[in-house]
Amino acid sequence: MRIRGLAAPGGVLASAAAVVAFVAVVDPNEPGNYPTCPFLALTGFQCPGCGALRTLHALAHGQFGTAIALNVFVVSMVPVLAFFWLRWTVARARGRPARRKAGEPRVIWGLFAGVMCFWLIRNLPFGAFLAA
Repeated sequence: MRIRGLAAPGGVLASAAAVVAFVAVVDPNEPGNYPTCPFLALTGFQCPGCGALRTLHALAHGQFGTAIALNVFVVSMVPVLAFFWLRWTVARARGRPARRKAGEPRVIWGLFAGVMCFWLIRNLPFGAFLAA
């Protein structure tokens, strides 16, 4: 029963590993490998996710400084996602339901506010260092 409970976390891990492996091999720095961000193409401003593929590529190649320069928000979210995935996996392995603290409104609104602040600041002149 517990092995079956690990199928979902295992599937998420396998999917994430496949995505990272693909982005590590297919360089997003080369034109034509991936489509342009629609928000960037339409407005000329960067969205919170702009640079995420290049950031993931840099992380996959161990270039932490480059990854931070490209999109510090994406880099900061990797350990957060890893924490929630690990907590979910441990709960499933123990046969317990996963805790839902991340679903609390204050956590969701806090994350939303963080994304919106990052999005705004990276497109203002004094926040240009966030838009690589």
